[in-house]
Amino acid sequence: MRLVLFNRDLRTLDNTALSEAIDGINPVIACFLVTTAQWEQHSMSPLQADLIYRRLEHLKGELDTLNVPLIIHRCADYQTSNDWLAMLCDQQLVQEIYLNKDYELNEQRRIEHLQLLGQERGFGVRAFDDKCVQPPGTVRNKQGGYFKVFTPFRNAWQRQFGGSSVTKPKVSRKVDLSDSWIELADDRFDYPRQDSSRWPVDTPEILRRLREFSSDKSAGYARQRDIPSIDGTSQLSPYLAIGALSVRQCIARLYYDAESEPLSEGAQVWLSELIWREFYQHLVYFEPKLSKHQGYLVWEKNLRWPGTDDYFESWCRGATGYPIVDAAMRQLNTTGWMHNRLRMIVASFLTKDLNIDWRRGERYFMSHLIDGDFAANNGGWQWCASTGCDGQPYFRIFNPITQGEKFDAQGAFIRTWIPELSTVPNKYIHKPWLWSGFSEINYPKPLVDHKTQREITLALYKEAKDQN
Repeated sequence: MRLVLFNRDLRTLDNTALSEAIDGINPVIACFLVTTAQWEQHSMSPLQADLIYRRLEHLKGELDTLNVPLIIHRCADYQTSNDWLAMLCDQQLVQEIYLNKDYELNEQRRIEHLQLLGQERGFGVRAFDDKCVQPPGTVRNKQGGYFKVFTPFRNAWQRQFGGSSVTKPKVSRKVDLSDSWIELADDRFDYPRQDSSRWPVDTPEILRRLREFSSDKSAGYARQRDIPSIDGTSQLSPYLAIGALSVRQCIARLYYDAESEPLSEGAQVWLSELIWREFYQHLVYFEPKLSKHQGYLVWEKNLRWPGTDDYFESWCRGATGYPIVDAAMRQLNTTGWMHNRLRMIVASFLTKDLNIDWRRGERYFMSHLIDGDFAANNGGWQWCASTGCDGQPYFRIFNPITQGEKFDAQGAFIRTWIPELSTVPNKYIHKPWLWSGFSEINYPKPLVDHKTQREITLALYKEAKDQN
């Protein structure tokens, strides 16, 4: 008997562990362990928990067609889940567990502990590099180390890239499993009930969305990806986050639609964004401190964050007085998703205008995003806070007014999410406090003055670096 342990890889297509486990000879069962306490520790959002729950219902049906029954069991954390797995292996005579690796520190330790348990209890553990097209350790610099800056990483990644093929599993030998093992309680894993139905979770629809973006929208991605008022991005990130879709599938689709021609400019830019995901996975693997709430740069520990709790609460609510920031936060709070350009704007604003620790923003994002992914979220926040290995220089600070003027010139996005600004003329939509009718609308004045805060931030960062 073989067991496939699912985690952030909730798909049957292009799943290395599943494809390797099914050989047509050995019976195969599958398992997903709900580790609610661990999820809460990692700030998983209720929306993402709902997305996973709904996806599991479809995954069970897909596995049924392969004669692979799915066991869903609840455990408190990774430690107790490994103990339960060992018990399951004893009772079902499982000889090998097949799983795909995650690269965060707790997840790596979970696999190591499971392997030790297997040695004690008599089952093997086969762990596969499935998450990345080119796994950590395979993209090296000339000195044999890992890349600390994205652009040379991307260049090396592309030089080594030999194509992206997608695997399809065979049908397994039929296995009978008692119904007592099959459970999917209708309690959404004890998470607050939130509706993620905006994101369909059946594989045909997920693949249709991928095809539609690749064939119809990717060509314009370079021009449209920074404009939040239009549907110019793939919005596939929730599926990538839970593994309902793989990066390999995305890249394979891009090249399939290119029909042997060079990728369009837009497709190349989207490919670069997918490589960013891999870059951050590599960083998390090689730098365990990132999983311990530490900054990458040594001097980051010297940074003072004098921003107040009131500032943080205003940022969370979308009530800072800067329209592009507030519209973005209201989009996040309402939908669980935020446009990537806006993620950079609000992260820069929190850390460099309000002088609030990036870790607070990182946690808030994870607790609200439907597409929360630790490596990508941590990497993005440290980039904006200038504390990461490939962060923008600390003296480069986004101006929330000019960012709004550049990427939402007529205020279409702002008016969608801040209806109280609907009557503000375009001339003042990014600086409504200058409009003569401002006192008549229910919208706050700016919490801080950007120019003043910029000078404060530069002094704080210089102070931190000089102490090192």
